[in-house]
Amino acid sequence: MEITSEDYMQYKPLLFSLGYRMLGSVAEAEDVVHETFLKAYQLKGTMIENKKAYLCKILTNRCLDILKSVRMKRMDYVGPWNPEPLLLDQSNDNNPPEILLQREGLSIAYLRLMENLKPDERAVLLLRQVFEFSYQEIASMVEKKESNCRQIFSRAKRKMTRVEEESLSYESNKLIVNRFIEAFQLQDMETLLELVSNNVTLYSDGGGKVTAATRPIISFDRVMALLFGIIKKVPADFRFELKNANQQPAIFIFITGKLHSVISFYINKEKIIDIYMTMNPEKLPCSEKEYSRNGDLK
Repeated sequence: MEITSEDYMQYKPLLFSLGYRMLGSVAEAEDVVHETFLKAYQLKGTMIENKKAYLCKILTNRCLDILKSVRMKRMDYVGPWNPEPLLLDQSNDNNPPEILLQREGLSIAYLRLMENLKPDERAVLLLRQVFEFSYQEIASMVEKKESNCRQIFSRAKRKMTRVEEESLSYESNKLIVNRFIEAFQLQDMETLLELVSNNVTLYSDGGGKVTAATRPIISFDRVMALLFGIIKKVPADFRFELKNANQQPAIFIFITGKLHSVISFYINKEKIIDIYMTMNPEKLPCSEKEYSRNGDLK
């Protein structure tokens, strides 16, 4: 059984979805999907009983190799590291269907917390919890015993408990973020205190490419002071829109016709617990003109 062009169209969205969750990068996910199919095409004549599992195995092992090297690179990363926002348009039928079907494991909060997992823990957790493969299939993909995969999954789950109560309701969270924006504009501290946790943490990712806080900012007072300080310095052509990133409402900030940053949120029990401000230009590839023409980037 061989991989065909029809298989490419069928499984590409699934593989991208898995690759993005594993690596937290759109470009890297696209690369590993391409490499996966290239390798599969080269293995003509190989007996394949389950194409889906076969392709996921190739991609998973490639991601595991990358993660080992990426972890070393991120040790030298300047400031907090945020996953690259995956910009989605809910009205766009061209969005990868596997991503739209599965919200779990897609939020910035979830992807960021996965940085605390070892590569094999990340792979087993995603393959089991998000993509619902059997332990037998996972064991074959990561080349470990089923019993080991069960233990790895349990260990990874314990490390991810912080996001288990994350609100994934787009519409409910959109109301909260809109209220946050309005209260921020009015400097309504009473409403902001209602919406934002006293222990809120802001992770500002500039990657050493642009000016950003090199350490997480913790506490309501410090985070608000930072945000109010930033807004006082923005130029006259500053504008923002509320759009869909990672199936959650996010604030897209434009300055001088370019996408300057994306602000995402971790919301739990109707409270903003974390704020993720991604400004690294390598993670924000579109200009305002391109954004307006294409809608949200895929």
